[in-house]
Amino acid sequence: MTRQITECGQSLIVYDDALISHIDASLFDPARWSGAVSADGLGSGRGKVLFIEHQDQQWVLRHYCRGGLARWLSFDKFLWTGLRRARPFAEWSLLEDMYRSALPVPQPVAARVVRLGAVYAADLITVRIPDVTTLSERLSRAPLTAETWRSVGHTIARFHAAGIYHADLNAHNIQIDSQNRLYLLDFDRGRVKAVSGVWMRRNLDRLHRSLTKLFSEAAIRFSDADWANLLDGYKTTGHR
Repeated sequence: MTRQITECGQSLIVYDDALISHIDASLFDPARWSGAVSADGLGSGRGKVLFIEHQDQQWVLRHYCRGGLARWLSFDKFLWTGLRRARPFAEWSLLEDMYRSALPVPQPVAARVVRLGAVYAADLITVRIPDVTTLSERLSRAPLTAETWRSVGHTIARFHAAGIYHADLNAHNIQIDSQNRLYLLDFDRGRVKAVSGVWMRRNLDRLHRSLTKLFSEAAIRFSDADWANLLDGYKTTGHR
């Protein structure tokens, strides 16, 4: 992986030149991928994502949208405070570091910001992880085994041990494949923090609220025993 940054008109793009031999802004244009499959983005304020194919590579293109009350002011524009703090560049860099550290995340391909005066729009392309579904979707079909719940906890603990804070850890951003391998997605506003029990517990509490809410809506199969198994797996890395 070799990071490159280039300017294309109003666009500033960071990309991995091992995955893209020639970069241009049209890669981020949904109109270029008119035949691509789209899906609802996951997490707060997400728009559509596109599953695209480029030179035999399977990618996911995500446009950044605002969540919460801020979306009523601007659906997809963010205040420009410099390139390093731009959300797609920060997420791309975090993904790059985690991927190099062999944490189970999508490989980053490219990120773009489009300067529009004092604001910017943003996009991110990652390599598509094959044969995965969200944890919430998997639980809507059948309960997980105790072993798989422990694997969920162990996977989260690996990120916490590396100081990785996920800003929106929920049942949609954990994905699982047919071999029960687990991945974390959507690190928008994620960052590296000093290893501390406080934010780790809050991260777990956020996930528990997500699972409990989905269970209360009769959307998934989830029990206190499942959560106990997750915590058991989490503690195997030494976290309490």
